[in-house]
Amino acid sequence: MDAVRTPDERFEGLPGWTFAPHYVTVDDGEGGSLRVHYVDEGPASAPPVLLMHGEPSWGYLYRTMIPPLVAAGHRVIVPDLVGFGRSDKPTQQGDYTYERHVEWMRQALFDHLDLRGITFFGQDWGGLVGLRLVAEHADRYARVAVGNTGMPTGEMPMSDAFLAWQTFARETETFPVGAIINGGSLSDLPPEVVAAYDAPFPDDTYLAGARVFPSLVPTSPDDPAAAANQAGWASLRQFDRPFLCAFSDGDQITKGGDAIFRREVPGAAGQAHTTIEGGGHFLQEDQGPALAAVLIGFIAANP
Repeated sequence: MDAVRTPDERFEGLPGWTFAPHYVTVDDGEGGSLRVHYVDEGPASAPPVLLMHGEPSWGYLYRTMIPPLVAAGHRVIVPDLVGFGRSDKPTQQGDYTYERHVEWMRQALFDHLDLRGITFFGQDWGGLVGLRLVAEHADRYARVAVGNTGMPTGEMPMSDAFLAWQTFARETETFPVGAIINGGSLSDLPPEVVAAYDAPFPDDTYLAGARVFPSLVPTSPDDPAAAANQAGWASLRQFDRPFLCAFSDGDQITKGGDAIFRREVPGAAGQAHTTIEGGGHFLQEDQGPALAAVLIGFIAANP
């Protein structure tokens, strides 16, 4: 598997990004290896808060959430999915599958970091990948929170907004990552923040993962990942540890997606589910400190 690695200098001087890089190496599934980047802040002895980003962002999305979580005494782990951020980027779209993303993160978070007692938050593909890990390794998790995400099985129709996004990602001549994230946020991002989201992608060689990701979402029952996600839901329907929904009020792609979690996951019963006001799809960008406060309260209320 051919892969490229974004030069370190691309990540120098990014506004609000002062966190030291950490790396593990995972098997790529074809006899080679890939380097996965993660942030690891706060006391090493504290139970981990695992924050997972989606498409086409990277760990930078959580820059305003890491400091308050650390100040509250938590260890915060923020990995970059393969193909994003400082993680290695296979150059062929065919190298990326849903199953591989789950396996790459499993190796990084469990085989290498051996995370346990996890409080998880995932948004967008951070939820699609992260919830599969919750479903398949439930004993490692103490609490789960989700926002603006899902775990589709292909049995329910996707929104028109999502289908339009799939078409755009597949067909557009240029794929302006920073502008896409700006467009998915209610706030107007400063140019230097837009540039920080572009930083991992010096040219189109680095964009195979970002371009193909929307097409990996199961949209029919015969999708290659549909059966595994159906099995994942069977597991989530038995998950009785605290489960919180914190979707935003301004995301047209995942609007209403919290209902199935609240209805189907036993651990969601009696929790203080909330709507993050003033948040677009990238609610961490619009309301990061408010979301961090929700997670801090969630942990405190469910010791």
